[in-house]
Amino acid sequence: MSIRNFTSVFKTIRPLANKSKLVPSQAFRLYSDSNETITVRDALNQALDEEMTRDSKVFLLGEEVAQYNGAYKVSKGLLDKFGPQRVLDTPITEMGFAGLSVGAALSGLRPICEFMTFNFSMQAIDHVVNSAAKTRYMSGGTVSCPIVFRGPNSAAAGVAAQHSQDFSAWYGSVPGLKVVSIYDSEDAKGLLKAAIRDDNPVVVLENELMYGISFPLSKEMTSSDFVLPIGKAKIAREGKDITIATHSRPVGFALEAAERLASEGIDVEVINLRSIRPLDIETVIKSVKKTNHLITVDQGYPMYGVSSEISAQIMESEAFDYLDAPVSRITGADIPMPYAHNLENLSIPDSQCIYLEIKRVLNRQ
Repeated sequence: MSIRNFTSVFKTIRPLANKSKLVPSQAFRLYSDSNETITVRDALNQALDEEMTRDSKVFLLGEEVAQYNGAYKVSKGLLDKFGPQRVLDTPITEMGFAGLSVGAALSGLRPICEFMTFNFSMQAIDHVVNSAAKTRYMSGGTVSCPIVFRGPNSAAAGVAAQHSQDFSAWYGSVPGLKVVSIYDSEDAKGLLKAAIRDDNPVVVLENELMYGISFPLSKEMTSSDFVLPIGKAKIAREGKDITIATHSRPVGFALEAAERLASEGIDVEVINLRSIRPLDIETVIKSVKKTNHLITVDQGYPMYGVSSEISAQIMESEAFDYLDAPVSRITGADIPMPYAHNLENLSIPDSQCIYLEIKRVLNRQ
């Protein structure tokens, strides 16, 4: 394989447990001919609004989610509509409000815990991994923990080593968690709504650089019951020569590379994984049997990452006998993220990187 490079807050929300329900490249627009568009930010906002309207046990908490409308304006207008009992600003203590959220979920509520960035979730990882993820198993299935942990993940722009990590592999390795990774507005609305309705803890990984990107608004997305299944990938572009399996922002880069290669007679199939855990490896296997080639793309580190897991599962599956070349991994660089802009650009894969690797794998000049 090749590698490229609160006590008072709790008193406020506890009574709710007893209540009943009450400018992108053209590649980013390949999904639909719809003239109506919606940004990823607004799709997330709609999902939150609709699910909080649907079920009074759903509430949102985190740093600046209320009065400031969210650090990235994802929760804009929710405080005005649902009030301070349902949309709560917290102190700057991820350990505190994540633990409070888990306790609320175990008490019958359905909290949405926003991390301003998943890098800060390291302060709360004990609650995410040891409390939320393990409770159902350790209780023999008698206690559920219906909680959503959401926020921006992976590299943003100019925020350096401590704020640019990709946690898809971190949380994807934990039994008991479901982990989804959002690319477009359809993913944003459908996966977030599915996560909120799920009775298990779900980690929803967004991307800061995608919040303002617009995508087609389909008729299906306008329904308040529009949800996407967790654990099912999407074929973002059909092709016959080579498969790219990727998630989050790199889906757009893969589509860009695919469009460029199409003009050169190379037909690329792009899979938007959507779900990291459970992983829809069957869709990847089916595609590899058709194309006989596989490249994986993610922005995490090359060691022990999502790409490594996909490569291993393909090697262990019946798809291995269909490969005409080794699986190739395109990942982030194996270094902490540099602050310098030029070095940052060299540390994460882009469409040019994917384009060149496809040409290499297919031995095309």
